[in-house]
Amino acid sequence: MKKINVDIVNPFLESMSNVLATMAMLEPQAGQVAIKDEDIACGEITGIIGLVGDNFKASLAVSFSRPVILEITARMLGEEITDIDDTVIDLVGEITNMVTGGAKNLLDQKGYSIGLSTPMVVTGVNHKVTHKAKGPRIVVPFTLEAGEFFVEVCFEGV
Repeated sequence: MKKINVDIVNPFLESMSNVLATMAMLEPQAGQVAIKDEDIACGEITGIIGLVGDNFKASLAVSFSRPVILEITARMLGEEITDIDDTVIDLVGEITNMVTGGAKNLLDQKGYSIGLSTPMVVTGVNHKVTHKAKGPRIVVPFTLEAGEFFVEVCFEGV
């Protein structure tokens, strides 16, 4: 198994939990960390963002199943959404931004200097997630009452 740098991965997981607890009043439960070898997304909608540091490159992908992102959207916006539409797509981009911003703050505290790109959102069953970094892809499933979502972190150079 490839070595996992928890100094890089844990801030993203912590930030994901913080964003959902604060913005949607949800307490996701993290599952088992694994190495992901395929490009197929684990969910139906994915937010992806790149990061560049002084000595590494990384990217974050957050993939949501349909029921999970519709539940999160309803809680965050206070309105019922029944399909993945422009509102949901925008929200996934914003969640991706918030999670990465939170992780950036945590990584800054550990001495990492990081720049962020603009997030992009991909939708559709079995869509591909292409990371810009060439390192190991770490995936962590999170569980909510509505189902699962997945946080992927890929990094190289650390």
